[in-house]
Amino acid sequence: MRRTMRWLPLLLTVTWAWVWSWTWPAARADDAPPPPAAVPAVGRAWPVGARPPVLRGWEPPVTVYGPGHRGVDLGAAPGAEVRAVAAGRVFFAGPVGGRGVVSVLLAGTDLRTTYEPVTPRVEKGQEVTAGQVVGTVGPAGRHCGASACVHWGLLSGDVYVNPLLLLPPWLLNGGPARLLPVLGVPMPEGRGLPEGQEQGQGQEQGQEQGPGQG
Repeated sequence: MRRTMRWLPLLLTVTWAWVWSWTWPAARADDAPPPPAAVPAVGRAWPVGARPPVLRGWEPPVTVYGPGHRGVDLGAAPGAEVRAVAAGRVFFAGPVGGRGVVSVLLAGTDLRTTYEPVTPRVEKGQEVTAGQVVGTVGPAGRHCGASACVHWGLLSGDVYVNPLLLLPPWLLNGGPARLLPVLGVPMPEGRGLPEGQEQGQGQEQGQEQGPGQG
């Protein structure tokens, strides 16, 4: 009996370790965040400036509550205007934990973008257009240290995703928008030709020169 009692703690420890070895991977899988949803590039403007510096980028957490950076930090001066990246409706505008926050539900999607610290210029339920001013950048504080910045976040349902995915390549890379010719649609007069030369002018000159050359 004493020999059995002596081995009982060891037996319990081995049994517990064996059970945990089977359940631990499942527990880890449950803690992992769900795969990111597809994000349409509906953005038509940066939140601040024309092409602000990204002070800290998107760092997806390994687990739902694990460390990471659920958004991007954009450098901006205190008081600078903060704009809606796309059309939508204001979901929230007010203080959260001592910082001003503006959140916009993007039209036609389940995406919700957030900006902080921001002094709101809009109200909950207000419709906004792409590029419309929704607030101004708050003073430098806890998030970016001595530098003022805007933390720009994006939620798909309850899942954080990279807000930079909202921006189309021409806007993300900083290049200007360019209008390209469309096949079958004539160019306006004087467009795409040397100054002073209208469409058909070269042909007329060629016809005039032809007899002289003969």
